[in-house]
Amino acid sequence: MSTESIPPRYAVVHNDEEQYSTWPTDLPVPNGWYADGFTGSRQECLEHVGRVWTDLRPKTLRDLAGR
Repeated sequence: MSTESIPPRYAVVHNDEEQYSTWPTDLPVPNGWYADGFTGSRQECLEHVGRVWTDLRPKTLRDLAGR
Protein backbone atom coordinates (compact mmCIF):
# COMPACT_ATOMS: atom_id res chain seq x y z
CA MET A 1 0.00 0.00 0.00
CA SER A 2 1.28 3.44 -0.89
CA THR A 3 2.01 5.94 1.87
CA GLU A 4 0.95 8.81 -0.37
CA SER A 5 -2.40 10.25 0.57
CA ILE A 6 -5.19 10.31 -1.98
CA PRO A 7 -6.16 13.90 -2.77
CA PRO A 8 -9.66 14.79 -1.60
CA ARG A 9 -12.47 14.75 -4.16
CA TYR A 10 -15.16 17.39 -4.32
CA ALA A 11 -18.61 17.67 -5.84
CA VAL A 12 -20.27 20.79 -7.18
CA VAL A 13 -23.52 21.47 -5.36
CA HIS A 14 -26.24 24.09 -5.79
CA ASN A 15 -29.28 25.23 -3.85
CA ASP A 16 -32.78 26.36 -4.83
CA GLU A 17 -31.46 29.89 -5.37
CA GLU A 18 -29.07 28.46 -8.00
CA GLN A 19 -26.04 29.40 -5.91
CA TYR A 20 -23.09 27.03 -6.29
CA SER A 21 -20.44 25.67 -3.97
CA THR A 22 -17.99 22.79 -3.66
CA TRP A 23 -18.48 19.99 -1.15
CA PRO A 24 -16.24 17.07 -0.13
CA THR A 25 -17.53 13.84 -1.68
CA ASP A 26 -16.91 11.91 1.53
CA LEU A 27 -19.53 13.98 3.38
CA PRO A 28 -23.28 13.93 2.83
CA VAL A 29 -24.62 16.92 0.90
CA PRO A 30 -26.32 19.31 3.36
CA ASN A 31 -30.08 19.70 3.34
CA GLY A 32 -31.19 22.24 0.76
CA TRP A 33 -28.21 21.56 -1.50
CA TYR A 34 -28.11 19.23 -4.53
CA ALA A 35 -25.23 17.67 -6.44
CA ASP A 36 -25.04 18.95 -10.01
CA GLY A 37 -23.16 15.86 -11.21
CA PHE A 38 -19.64 17.31 -11.50
CA THR A 39 -16.86 15.93 -9.30
CA GLY A 40 -13.11 16.43 -9.30
CA SER A 41 -10.35 18.20 -7.44
CA ARG A 42 -11.33 21.37 -5.63
CA GLN A 43 -9.69 23.43 -8.38
CA GLU A 44 -11.54 21.53 -11.13
CA CYS A 45 -14.81 22.07 -9.27
CA LEU A 46 -14.13 25.79 -8.84
CA GLU A 47 -13.41 26.08 -12.56
CA HIS A 48 -16.71 24.30 -13.33
CA VAL A 49 -18.56 26.66 -10.99
CA GLY A 50 -16.95 29.59 -12.81
CA ARG A 51 -18.33 28.29 -16.11
CA VAL A 52 -21.89 27.55 -14.96
CA TRP A 53 -22.57 30.24 -12.35
CA THR A 54 -22.41 33.33 -14.52
CA ASP A 55 -25.00 35.47 -12.71
CA LEU A 56 -24.25 35.61 -9.00
CA ARG A 57 -27.63 37.06 -8.05
CA PRO A 58 -29.95 34.63 -6.24
CA LYS A 59 -32.68 33.15 -8.44
CA THR A 60 -35.47 35.03 -6.66
CA LEU A 61 -33.74 38.36 -7.35
CA ARG A 62 -33.15 37.45 -11.01
CA ASP A 63 -36.80 36.44 -11.36
CA LEU A 64 -37.96 39.76 -9.85
CA ALA A 65 -35.70 41.66 -12.25
CA GLY A 66 -37.02 39.70 -15.25
CA ARG A 67 -33.62 38.06 -15.70
